[in-house]
Amino acid sequence: MTEKGHALLQEELRRLITVERPAASKAIGTAREHGDLSENAEYHAAKEAQGLLEARIRDLENKLAGAQVVDVSKLSGEKVVFGATVTISDAETGEERKVVIVGDEEADADKGRISYQSPVARALIGKSVDDLVRVKLPSGQKEYEILEVEFLEIDLS
Repeated sequence: MTEKGHALLQEELRRLITVERPAASKAIGTAREHGDLSENAEYHAAKEAQGLLEARIRDLENKLAGAQVVDVSKLSGEKVVFGATVTISDAETGEERKVVIVGDEEADADKGRISYQSPVARALIGKSVDDLVRVKLPSGQKEYEILEVEFLEIDLS
């Protein structure tokens, strides 16, 4: 993942542990004061929310522990690699768009950030400017021309 993506996950983990976990514990305590736990919907909802919170904390801890962090600002070259911002043109329509190849947690197709595991990213990685790539998508086969490969700071907002 990118350094920014790593930092965002660390911040989310910090917030979940220092803010959300104590709030969940307090919600359980408050619900417990309302009496019979076997028929206390507020208590059961609070326990379920705590379970989801703990699962997310474990998920983030595992992802951060196994993360390979890439500093995109130190990348360069002609070939498309993880972290590259790639301008592509649809060979059929001529429509251009920029995509940034990022990790799964950072991906947001609406913002042009695609996972390195996506069909488009897999087709682009290792290619250079002026190369044509064919991508098999659920909507059918597409062909793109690579117009530009850049290594820019990634905006994850």
